[in-house]
Amino acid sequence: MPNTRSTMVTARFCPDISTIPASLWRALFSSGPDNASPYPFARYEFLLALEQSGSVSAQQGWQPQHLLLEQQGAPIAVAPCYLKSHSYGEYVFDWAWADAYAEHGLDYYPKLLIAIPFTPVTGPRLGIAEGQDPTQMIPLLTQALQQRCDQLGGSGYQLLFAQPELHQQLEQLGWLHRDEIQYHWFNRGYGDFDAFLATLAARKRKNILKERQSLESVTIRRLPGEAITPRLWAAFFAGYQRTYLKRSGHEGYLNATFFHQIGQSMPEQLMLVVAERGDEILASALFFYDQSCLYGRYWSELTHLPNLHFELCYYQGIQFCIERGLARFDPGAQGEHKISRGFEPVRVHGSCDLRHAAFRAAIADYCQRERILQAERLAALRQRLPFRHP
Repeated sequence: MPNTRSTMVTARFCPDISTIPASLWRALFSSGPDNASPYPFARYEFLLALEQSGSVSAQQGWQPQHLLLEQQGAPIAVAPCYLKSHSYGEYVFDWAWADAYAEHGLDYYPKLLIAIPFTPVTGPRLGIAEGQDPTQMIPLLTQALQQRCDQLGGSGYQLLFAQPELHQQLEQLGWLHRDEIQYHWFNRGYGDFDAFLATLAARKRKNILKERQSLESVTIRRLPGEAITPRLWAAFFAGYQRTYLKRSGHEGYLNATFFHQIGQSMPEQLMLVVAERGDEILASALFFYDQSCLYGRYWSELTHLPNLHFELCYYQGIQFCIERGLARFDPGAQGEHKISRGFEPVRVHGSCDLRHAAFRAAIADYCQRERILQAERLAALRQRLPFRHP
């Protein structure tokens, strides 16, 4: 590894997050005074639950390889890293690249990935010690990944859904850059839900009111994490699995143990929206939040009702943001239908590099053309925003 401030920096790849002290991880990923309400998905508790539940493991194609950079034995940076044997659960898709490798008799897997498993949510991917220069960490990170990739015979390495600044720094170092589009809601100081509706064109506003009025016979509750009972967790997980089976033909990536563990270890950042009719639980949606953003993550449907998904996953989230003064609502990947409900198309980012020179050149050209197309698509989507005044 290169020197930083004339002192050698070494890299360790840890096969289990429990081998890294929780206090160390939290200190490197701290944000704000007393680390109050940090970004939830880089929390030690979240990543530990993924591993201890078995949702993430070598058998599942997500073998932990958490990267720890140390200077004279003192940790200076850490990143959640995995050795991948497939591309499931990443949401910046590279299946075509794997197919191209296979057609030429080459192995695309394994590859190294810095990301949060099954979580296409923008946020910090590199925890850095106080007093360290973040721009100096990027070359160290890159060289550590290069060396580890070569040791393991990997095709390359990727970093997904970090803040734009990090992806820009990686691009300056020669990483390839990719864009994806998601749909986020922004709180522009609305006093209540009606104030938000007043900014929409009349037809869009009436459609939302009609959707909400169709559910007047349903009781809807928003519950903080500590108020989620075992009965509600059981119903949520049953609907979560049923939803996955219906949509994709396979069970959800996460198991019941994972949800119960985060319910106990980080309830202060969870919120469950539940729809009931009498004693019957119809559906629910599980959210995470921090000091500035609400994250819609998991939908659970036991009984289908028209418009129930929109109410639980979108409108209740918007109301929560307005009441709590949260600046942004990230409801999850995909879904152009969100635009008509006040969500705006935004860029999210991925970065990658490949060790095979010929394939790297071809994929660099692909990424450049992809970015042009995504920019054109983003501009077209913004023309469909539902607001009365652009």
